[in-house]
Amino acid sequence: MTRALEALNVCRDKLVINGVNRHRFIATEACRQARNGDVFLDRVKQETGLTLEVVSREAEAHLAVAGCASLIDPQASGVVVFDIGGGSTELVVLDLARVGGRDGDARGSMSHAVVGWTSLPVGVVGIAERHGGVRVDGASFNAMVAEVADMLAEFDAAGALDGHARDKVHLLGTSGTVTTIAGVHLGLRRYDRRRVDGTWMSPSSIRNVNERLCAMSYEERAANACIGRDRADLVLAGCAIFEAIRQRWPWARVRVADRGLREGILMSLMTADGVWSGQGTQRSNGAAPS
Repeated sequence: MTRALEALNVCRDKLVINGVNRHRFIATEACRQARNGDVFLDRVKQETGLTLEVVSREAEAHLAVAGCASLIDPQASGVVVFDIGGGSTELVVLDLARVGGRDGDARGSMSHAVVGWTSLPVGVVGIAERHGGVRVDGASFNAMVAEVADMLAEFDAAGALDGHARDKVHLLGTSGTVTTIAGVHLGLRRYDRRRVDGTWMSPSSIRNVNERLCAMSYEERAANACIGRDRADLVLAGCAIFEAIRQRWPWARVRVADRGLREGILMSLMTADGVWSGQGTQRSNGAAPS
């Protein structure tokens, strides 16, 4: 709580300095689950003057889609957007064939293309606490994958895109886990959002990175510039969640988004103010792999 309040005070100061008067502040799974979540929200209000809104899992999932919708391949007929968080993992299945692709009004298309969403009650923190995050062997990693796979099996909409041409379906991941994997894949000496955001990865590339990370010791993960000590005990838990998702759609290429809820909030506020059309150019880091 103390660390969060310190960070929120910095945010509050930046809002004041920049004269921001249009905003939305949200809280997600940690505040939804914590027994003392209301105590924390009260402290935030009293000590920072900011009022946090605890959003539902559905709202969180839709904000994640809105935030990275511009990275959806215009040629795709189906997309699975996923956001691996600390306490939960959101997935949204989009059937773009129902709305004639991503052309036109992207906001409307994305809304009407949603055929199902779910919020799995598992994130990197919880699964690492149950299975271990510092010392992870093959058995514990596989156990994490199996736990998430069992949850995914209960997601009715997971099979909604199985009838689509395989080269027309892709995954779109937004989370620290996915961007970390992309950074390792690119061999970055330090994390660079400009290179990571929009990057395409093939299924084989993802498997290779997972195998490399699993072979690393905790100290080696902590020393990696794209992981660091703060994520070294959580990255393999995130990889396990990612691997369970990848195994459900094993043929699908993956696009990496270093954007998500914040950008989703921004887009929704701009849309409400009539200054966002949902259209724009799409930047691509490399060609989409086959």
